[in-house]
Amino acid sequence: MSATPPSPPEPEPVPPAVQETVRKLVDLSPVLTELGQRSAAAGFQVHLVGGSVRDALLAAAAGGSGTPGDIDVTTDARPEQVLELLQGWARSTWNTGIAFGTVGAEIRGLRVEITTFRADRYDRESRNPEVAWGDSLVDDLARRDFTVNAMAVSLGPDRTVTDPFGGLGDLLARRLRTPGAAVESFADDPLRMLRAVRFVAQLGLAPTEDVVAAMTALAGDLARITPERVNAELSKTLLQDSPRAALELFVATGLADVVLPELSALRMEIDEHHQHKDVYSHSLTVLDQAIALELADDDHDSPDLVLRLAALLHDIGKPATRRHEPGGRVSFHHHEVVGAKLVRKRLTALRYPKDVIEAVSRLTFLHLRFHGYGDGHWTDSAVRRYVTDAGDLLPRLHKLVRSDSTTRNKRRAAALSATYDSLEQRIAEIAEQEDLARVRPDLDGNAIMELLGLPPGPEVGVAWRFLKDLRLERGPLDRDEAEAALRRWWAERQG
Repeated sequence: MSATPPSPPEPEPVPPAVQETVRKLVDLSPVLTELGQRSAAAGFQVHLVGGSVRDALLAAAAGGSGTPGDIDVTTDARPEQVLELLQGWARSTWNTGIAFGTVGAEIRGLRVEITTFRADRYDRESRNPEVAWGDSLVDDLARRDFTVNAMAVSLGPDRTVTDPFGGLGDLLARRLRTPGAAVESFADDPLRMLRAVRFVAQLGLAPTEDVVAAMTALAGDLARITPERVNAELSKTLLQDSPRAALELFVATGLADVVLPELSALRMEIDEHHQHKDVYSHSLTVLDQAIALELADDDHDSPDLVLRLAALLHDIGKPATRRHEPGGRVSFHHHEVVGAKLVRKRLTALRYPKDVIEAVSRLTFLHLRFHGYGDGHWTDSAVRRYVTDAGDLLPRLHKLVRSDSTTRNKRRAAALSATYDSLEQRIAEIAEQEDLARVRPDLDGNAIMELLGLPPGPEVGVAWRFLKDLRLERGPLDRDEAEAALRRWWAERQG
């Protein structure tokens, strides 16, 4: 597959102010300076490349200064020559990427990855390149994913910025473009399409028309990428402060059909209140609002992947439960139950950790519980069950439920917020009287066996669950009350 991309803008000379910022970026790290000196003395070129250059140039354009983050360096030295160069200087080196020309090193606390110039070819069946060493910096930059990542800064004394594909201009124009034809780049490595999605969220870049067209045409090639790599890119996108535009690109190009088809399916579903264009738009708004609540919480751990996945996916059970009701209404009964199962299945397929899968699934299952008490009259028992079922997810459930209110009716929105305020107040009041975080039966297993004359076995578990339900219903009981209730229950069960 091939296409002729639009003619790239002619690279312009790097402005002196930007050149000076990049020089300072290198000078911030004596390690980089010394690496340049050692390489030059051995007769090798060495250049800083990748995200640290891009981010430093972005900072310079904004009138600030950049600091090194991830340190990626490229060189014409072969891997064995790099290892020799580092010997006796680096505290440690690692060779996990040496087959691809990358040597890792820790030098005075700074982690650096040094990669030999490459001129790879891809087999187009997997994403694995046929590794070939190169001799040209420009050729090495040409094989990179996007022009904004295809810039380099020499670690030699001149600190020259090399920008053969107009990456700086693209940064200033907030444009996302590939060094060559986008279809060729994405056919080589389909994961680059998900990186394009991430850079929309991370850097606020807008993809060019040929990039969008190539993503749309080649979306199916994502099936070649391992689930672990896919979930890493999806997670990085979700963990940005404003991922909505990126997710819209993700769905519009068909990438979501391959990676997260349940999200794409939401575009077809109109919500039962007809307050949103569709459940898809509602879900993106819930995500926006959940992120805002997360960032406003001084005690939050941000970014919170579990909360963001739950906000995005909480309604994915709606397509399967959609029913047309009399009067033109639409219902989605028990979509939280179906959705919890779909969340577990999809996140498992994407190889998310088990704790993440279970947390997102449980939040999806619980997100409607609050609306079962729409009049705001919560019994003590209902409060205990809400807190117990949420467990350590309760702070996230609070944010998810509040975010799920996307009505444009200001009076209704205020009423929902006030009702949830009252629930949180009830939780706080009851928590002052009893330990809601550890609701347990008033008798343990040993006491149950002694009172009922039972050996260890399933019947003890049934009795334990009876007492747990009684505790949730009535609150703490003294031992005499608990024993009397257990005896009555056991007698009825035997009779």
